Amino acid sequence: MRQMTQIIAPLLCGLLFALGLGLAGMTRPDKVLGFLRLQDPDLAFVMGGAVLVTSLGFPHIRRRGRALFSALHLPTRRRIDRPLIIGAALFGAGWGLAGLCPGPALTDLVTLDPGLLLFVAAMFAGLALAPRCQHARG
Repeated sequence: MRQMTQIIAPLLCGLLFALGLGLAGMTRPDKVLGFLRLQDPDLAFVMGGAVLVTSLGFPHIRRRGRALFSALHLPTRRRIDRPLIIGAALFGAGWGLAGLCPGPALTDLVTLDPGLLLFVAAMFAGLALAPRCQHARG
């Protein structure tokens, strides 16, 4: 039963996340780009709602020491280093150029849009290359 919970709980959370992204319009690149250009404030309310829910729920989860269905894994490093800055810059550049971040991109895969498929392929290539780049750095 526990093994089934470890599969179904993340699946349901992912589906809920995808539904929220779709309802909020965050899977539409034109909507996201409008927000980034400061022309469409709608997504600020979406992000504000997410921040509110997180700020209310996270302290409770932290006190418990575990999430609802799994252990709680918090980052231990607190230093801002070059790989963090480069990664954040690449993520932001990709988000700004494409109007998509990974969650909405995966949600929109159902459209089979060729540009989106290329975006997701590039995203997975980057995920595969990142550990190799870090290993080569030493």
